[in-house]
Amino acid sequence: MTQYKCAYLKTPLGTAKIIGNSDGIVEVSVGDEEIPATENAPDELRECMSQLEEYFNGERKEFSVKLNPSGTEFQKQVWSQLLKIPFGQRITYMKQTLQMGSEKAIRAVAGANGKNPIWIIIPCHRVVGSDGSLTGYAGGLWRKQWLLEHESPTGQTSLF
Repeated sequence: MTQYKCAYLKTPLGTAKIIGNSDGIVEVSVGDEEIPATENAPDELRECMSQLEEYFNGERKEFSVKLNPSGTEFQKQVWSQLLKIPFGQRITYMKQTLQMGSEKAIRAVAGANGKNPIWIIIPCHRVVGSDGSLTGYAGGLWRKQWLLEHESPTGQTSLF
């Protein structure tokens, strides 16, 4: 049985929960729970925590931590496609689906986006509706809006 380590990080969006081990990060999610930040994070999670802090401080646009998300092969293909969306850019669900090879798979692609276990690092927040509207984000649309504004050329003010 695989042993995972867990750490918590305060962010402008709430408390980030980071789970992983030496094989990579398996989960990053953000919630409203008031959980104290982890002071002595496990070695396997420190780099991820550092990179997330840099991202929220406006010092990082790309992540280089090792990822190990759990999902079906199709989900992993969708998440891999998300990693290709550049910082500060948005694409539509239809464009993402066409990049995957079949416009008929739009519901499956959107469903896989919704099951993305590694928020922010695998940037599903960069996918919007065909009309540019914000749709579907497991963390809530207000978080998606914040992330998109944070990545916009004009920047984002802190919620703290």
